Amino acid sequence: MAVSILRICCCVSRHASCSLLRRTRIFLTLRSKFHRSTAAASGLLFSLHKRGVLKDSFPENAAQDQLPRLLQSAPQTVYCGFDPTADSLHVGNLLAIIALLHFRSAGHHVLALLGGATAQIGDPSGKTTARERLPADVVEQNTRRIRESIQRIFTNHEVLYHDSSRPLGTLNVLNNRSWYKSWGVVDFLSETGRHFRMGTMLSRHSVQSRLRSADGMSLTEFTYQVFQAYDFYHLNQIYGCRIQLGGTDQLGNLMSGHEYIHKVSGEEVYGLTIPLVTSTAGDKLGKTAGNAVWLNRDKTSPFELYQFFLRQPDASVEGYLKLFTFLPLGEVERLMEQQREDPSKRLAHKRLAAEVTKLVHGKEGLESAKRCTNALYHSNVQALEQMSDEELQELFREAPFHELLLEPGTTVIDACRRVGAIPDGPRGYRMISDGAVWINHKREDKPEQVLIPKLHILSNGLTLLRVGKKNFYIIKWLSL
Repeated sequence: MAVSILRICCCVSRHASCSLLRRTRIFLTLRSKFHRSTAAASGLLFSLHKRGVLKDSFPENAAQDQLPRLLQSAPQTVYCGFDPTADSLHVGNLLAIIALLHFRSAGHHVLALLGGATAQIGDPSGKTTARERLPADVVEQNTRRIRESIQRIFTNHEVLYHDSSRPLGTLNVLNNRSWYKSWGVVDFLSETGRHFRMGTMLSRHSVQSRLRSADGMSLTEFTYQVFQAYDFYHLNQIYGCRIQLGGTDQLGNLMSGHEYIHKVSGEEVYGLTIPLVTSTAGDKLGKTAGNAVWLNRDKTSPFELYQFFLRQPDASVEGYLKLFTFLPLGEVERLMEQQREDPSKRLAHKRLAAEVTKLVHGKEGLESAKRCTNALYHSNVQALEQMSDEELQELFREAPFHELLLEPGTTVIDACRRVGAIPDGPRGYRMISDGAVWINHKREDKPEQVLIPKLHILSNGLTLLRVGKKNFYIIKWLSL
């Protein structure tokens, strides 16, 4: 009876001794820059390298000659993998999606591979400790949500940015669990394992760094590069995929895929790396680092995404405009010139924030971000009136949300007490009369004042109540 390869690998102890393996110090490093050869000078690769979207390539001679000619000869198939270890992708993943969008706009076919299987193995690249094992139902839910997010972004790009006069490549969002679920562990190892060499696998940087750590590395994580290599092989055989994209920390996995395919079929395939997006402190913008800006609205609202890019330091803006937007480089240069002429207007920052928000959340997402910005930072009552319940709750995530019946004669102090914004008795009364209460951005110091429609209650039936500097309450009034 065949035993699932995933079940076996995921059950291997993560605390096995690595003392013998730590003695092996074999390093293999390869970083080849894109050269400005004649073939590449006017091609997609050169353009993406100039924008900073692509960093390195594998094998070494690919960037100079073979790969540019391949891309110019006919539409190719390109893939990038995303392990669903959380229920949303983050800004660190966005650059990989943007790279796929550039290839698709150039007429090439793209595959977004979701690692429904490999998420249960755990990629050790860039990690100092082993990932926590995820239950299968959680991985399945994460996969579904990430699929929806990727499809939304690709749709936004097609509608808002693609030149309809140019042919657009296809998009397929796949799940690698579909081809691993029927594999038995013996069959899988018998077919794939014989093509991998321990010395090469041990030499990978991701493996070496973990072997030197106190916790070492589990067999489960050690096999990750085998699974990613087989993914590339499977996509090559079924979809004719010859190009894999990955972060710079994925170079070892890309090399494993290239070597495996070359041994099994002899076909030449290629790996391209994308720079890792880092914070101003130099930390990787990923969920593990605890500073993630997510691409799903329920985790990071359009307003929060907009503000994240709006607040980037001046030194980062030009590079981010090239990386995260589809603006022509000439337009980026003009924006930066305007910014230097009058830095106070922050035109480049605003354009960066708008372009990214529109790509991720569409036009309505951008309008939502602008409404929230006006309501919060410009005390704009009209913007408050235009906001939906969802937007208010996104803007004031920590604020309690109350639905109350609007009874005739309801006063300011009645509203404050019903939501628990002030204490009972004379102290609560004094807080209002002393000016500690604001309603819809206006100070209200008359406790017995009856609530007035359009002043205290906006046309959308909402009231934004603030007590002190930071204590917000959102009230949705229901008619009797």
